[in-house]
Amino acid sequence: MRYNRTMNTYEELKASLDALINGRKLKKLILSVPEKKEILRAEGRLVSEKGDAVLQLATYTADNHVAHRNIPESDAGGEIAALMREEYRRLNVICAGGELSAMRSAKGKLTVIDRVPKESASLSELLPLSHNREKKYILPEGEPCDFLIALGVSDKDGRVYDKKQAKFRQINRFLEFVGDIYGKLPAEGTLRVLDLCCGKSYLTFAVYYYLTKVKGRTVEMLGADLKKDVIEFCEKTARDLRYDGLSFVCRDIGDLETPAAPDLVLSLHACDIATDIVLAKALASEAKVILSTPCCHHEAAKQLSCSDPALMPILEQPILRARFCDQITDALRCRYLTANGYRVTTAELIDPDDTPKNLLIRAVRGSGRVSPEALAEYRSACEKYGLTPSLPLFHERYLNNIPKKESENV
Repeated sequence: MRYNRTMNTYEELKASLDALINGRKLKKLILSVPEKKEILRAEGRLVSEKGDAVLQLATYTADNHVAHRNIPESDAGGEIAALMREEYRRLNVICAGGELSAMRSAKGKLTVIDRVPKESASLSELLPLSHNREKKYILPEGEPCDFLIALGVSDKDGRVYDKKQAKFRQINRFLEFVGDIYGKLPAEGTLRVLDLCCGKSYLTFAVYYYLTKVKGRTVEMLGADLKKDVIEFCEKTARDLRYDGLSFVCRDIGDLETPAAPDLVLSLHACDIATDIVLAKALASEAKVILSTPCCHHEAAKQLSCSDPALMPILEQPILRARFCDQITDALRCRYLTANGYRVTTAELIDPDDTPKNLLIRAVRGSGRVSPEALAEYRSACEKYGLTPSLPLFHERYLNNIPKKESENV
């Protein structure tokens, strides 16, 4: 049974925090609405330091810095209660199975609402402590990296700017996936790589750096996007960095002539059917490996029509319907890739707290032969949900070099 208990003294707040921290129930806490203008917020989590539990508190400031300090487990509840009394007006604590919130009014009145389960299993089993050590990245923080400096991710000494920490994690995580599939790429010769809908090209530069500087390969890499100013910036940056094998073109990816059998096709957050164009281009050119993170799923949302009573509880709720459209769109994409001779897996690109657009479709070319069974499953699912996805239409067009209509620019 849950608590739904209201408290109004700092002693009660401290006692509740002590119980959550000592019982390993705390997942994350956030202190906000600070008294000082130079402070933005503070965030805390439990970590392990030399075998002991500590609350690691990160304080974010308006000048884009963050200060960390570790508070012993026994003192943490009192410290957070004191910060609420003197420096912050709001506290949110996320726990296993519930939450605690506290608010201090302008007149100093404290209100605490505790919605944490009164009894639970040992939370030390549910929430093991994080290790208080730096993650080993492919691109280590603190070591200068030319493209990270040029793109404004880090300073010249290699310190990653606070506002770019999520981007830095995303870059490293993506490179881990590239490292995972590296063995599927040709072991010798020049690697041919395409990044379609490349945008500002953080990952384009990262992959080029990884393949050339870390793996020592010769690479011919092309990034394509419709934004002229962005492409001009990327082209200039590549020349300034002397990335001679990296070039960019401002062009509709539907018009782009792709080389036969590119070794790797990338696409990060291509919107709606632009992802289908990327996958169709990769399929038609028989790309060896595809790494794609979809973004937006408007096509399915407009088409979805299903009378299955079992799905009505989902489809009649707008938010759940939108999420279902996301899932069924990407599931069908995976099945279509499988039907065309690829081995397909999906994974989370990065922590969902950093971006909700988090799915990575990873496809490695296998036999290249069409699987009638998988294709039949694909068509059956499309019929069941009343969908006519663009992916097979674009695939057929690029296989047969059918020109597109003016209204179909992406």
